[in-house]
Amino acid sequence: QVQLVESGGGFVQAGGSLRLSCAASGSIFSINVMGWSRQAPGKQRELVAIITSGGNTNYVDSVKGRFTISRDNAKNTVYLQMNSLRPEDTAVYYCSYKTPGRSDSWGPGTQVTVSS
Repeated sequence: QVQLVESGGGFVQAGGSLRLSCAASGSIFSINVMGWSRQAPGKQRELVAIITSGGNTNYVDSVKGRFTISRDNAKNTVYLQMNSLRPEDTAVYYCSYKTPGRSDSWGPGTQVTVSS
């Protein structure tokens, strides 16, 4: 079992920046994929960005060029740097951990609110 705790959410004006962090603990396997998803009120959860243990990344089109996902394997922590934030980025952001043969793990989420 892997436990995830997100931090760094908050309130920001449009055009501003926030940096989310997600600390993982527990039975962490070296081969894994960590990611960030978000869910806005009344909408389905959307995968925003992922990063493999080898450092490969992928992003949803709406955040490309604005968000950057990174990780520190020594600290078992993944980050999401969010720049040029828009009101439509407002959502609860969730961290996830996936490894082959194991159930996925999710954090409790952190609220990001972007005002226009």
